[in-house]
Amino acid sequence: MKAVSLLSVSLGLLYPAARAVKIILDNDWSTAGFIPYLLALDQGWEVLGLVGDTANSWALQTSLHGLATLEVGNLSSCIPVHKGADYPFINTPELIQAWEEMFGTLPWEGVFKPMNVTAEATGSDPTSGNPNRIAKSAFLEGYPNGTLSGYHAAAWMVEQVNKYPGEVMIYSGGALTNIALAIRMDSKFASLTKGLVIMGGYIDVNLLQTSGSTLQADINSDINFITDPIANKIALQADFPNITNQIFPSQALLDEIYEVKNPYTELVYNYYGTFLPFWDEIAMFSVLDAKNVKNSTFYVDTSYFSPMYGRIYAYQEALLPSRQKLREVNMVVKVDERKFKAQLKRALQKPKSCKDLK
Repeated sequence: MKAVSLLSVSLGLLYPAARAVKIILDNDWSTAGFIPYLLALDQGWEVLGLVGDTANSWALQTSLHGLATLEVGNLSSCIPVHKGADYPFINTPELIQAWEEMFGTLPWEGVFKPMNVTAEATGSDPTSGNPNRIAKSAFLEGYPNGTLSGYHAAAWMVEQVNKYPGEVMIYSGGALTNIALAIRMDSKFASLTKGLVIMGGYIDVNLLQTSGSTLQADINSDINFITDPIANKIALQADFPNITNQIFPSQALLDEIYEVKNPYTELVYNYYGTFLPFWDEIAMFSVLDAKNVKNSTFYVDTSYFSPMYGRIYAYQEALLPSRQKLREVNMVVKVDERKFKAQLKRALQKPKSCKDLK
């Protein structure tokens, strides 16, 4: 995929070493999806908690994955997990499937993929159907022993941001539903954060979806934004202080990581794979240090009823629509690949645990 495919990271922020940045990570967590919070901990940041959202699977399933992977590294006693909203603002599996009949099948349907009981019984996370069901066979990291800390993630995020005004970075690696709900719950929420980093918001990738395999089309689709276009609109127009790809894993890199054996390197080695980019991980890496990336700035809006549903449309300032209040965002166009891989290895091979955070 072209480099200009990862939307928005908070950039240009200098963090004094004496005071750890606080962060909340909202993601559709999975068996090998724990690297973003390990990177934050490796940087010395304080992870206030994880939020599970609906994107690749339902929020309950992804929240439990978050809890399970924390337990793998003895982190569940000091990092809570809160479940997010079951549904996007408007979209349902039925609505998206009807949209596909009009505009074509999505190469990656995420939670909107028709329910497949057989697949769920053999290791797939649940899609469509009842959002409260759990597919235990998908927990290759082990099913969690503990319980979630809460079931109203947006309210919890509002509480944390008000408790630590100007100190909390918000990370979104899945859909923006919970963040948009927090914005609607508290009009000051966005302005009280330290910033927002988003994995999603691809630009100019349509030809890449037509000129190769369905896997290439998948890599260049944008399920995080397609899941909840209303939430995208709310989040991208909120007054966050800052709104801010591709590096693919190789077998050689996975082998190198696995030279140090621990539960996290074993999960990455066995289940991460080499066919999809480091999407969520690069988003997290990008916000750790402004020098990690090169960025470009412009204004964005969200497309609605069209084949571009949920995706973003970019403007230069001179051509902005007069009847909308659009925000300027930072788009990552280049990542320090050598530094990323070095920090990735360190975070996995020497992961922090709760005893290290005291």
